[in-house]
Amino acid sequence: MLEIIEVRHSSEPDDCLFAFSRGSAVSSLRLPPQEPWRRRELIAELGQPLVEVPMGLWLGKPCYAVEVSADRLDPIEHVKGNLFSLLGRVSDDVFAAFGRGLQMLSWRRDHQFCGRCSGETDITDGGRALACKACGHSCYPRLSPCVIVAVTKGEKLLLAAAQGRRAQFYSTLAGFIEPGETAEAAVVREVREEVGIEVENVRYFGSQPWPFPGQLMLGFYADYASGEFNLAADEIEDAGWYGRDEHPPIPPEASIAGQLINEFFRRLS
Repeated sequence: MLEIIEVRHSSEPDDCLFAFSRGSAVSSLRLPPQEPWRRRELIAELGQPLVEVPMGLWLGKPCYAVEVSADRLDPIEHVKGNLFSLLGRVSDDVFAAFGRGLQMLSWRRDHQFCGRCSGETDITDGGRALACKACGHSCYPRLSPCVIVAVTKGEKLLLAAAQGRRAQFYSTLAGFIEPGETAEAAVVREVREEVGIEVENVRYFGSQPWPFPGQLMLGFYADYASGEFNLAADEIEDAGWYGRDEHPPIPPEASIAGQLINEFFRRLS
């Protein structure tokens, strides 16, 4: 399990490394699928990391997210995969660690230079901040808060297909929280904007970090109040009310969308 804590940089052979190459997770067929690399193993196979960002402690060992050279990857020895492909295939702890690693590397890549004076930045505060070498301005990893809501109508649940059905399943509705807006108000607005109905009795369910690229998903239930479907054509391709035994394919339960859906149907048992 990853403990998010300040880590002073080290280069010990047993340091734990979650490796990435161009946004994809990298693992070795020689290692268990749920284990991070050890520094000595990664350097022996892939060379020195190109970029390295502290993440915290993994089972008591200093842990880092690292970018490795794509040129060193061997298709026979190494597995490179989109992070989303790990969802449901590895433990929640491992997925969360890979997610934090991807977000930290993206943050480092996108903030190499100061937003105030354009000076170069460097990691400080045990990996929790980037400080400008010229003016001292600090920036921290950014999270984008989002709401995701399961709308219920009696024993039916609102499920919708995103425009183009990119993920090949029906899911709950979701969207970003606007500046100055509460999460509960965002639920009401997003449902209205995406499918044209009104909801009430908004209640919190739980949260999940979602590293695609840097959201924090806040899950809610809400009850149908009034209105007929009027789908936002640029976002929603199809939507409907579905029961426990008659719904289309849904997201895996490792996602908060899957948890919202399955928990609702379980309560009907």
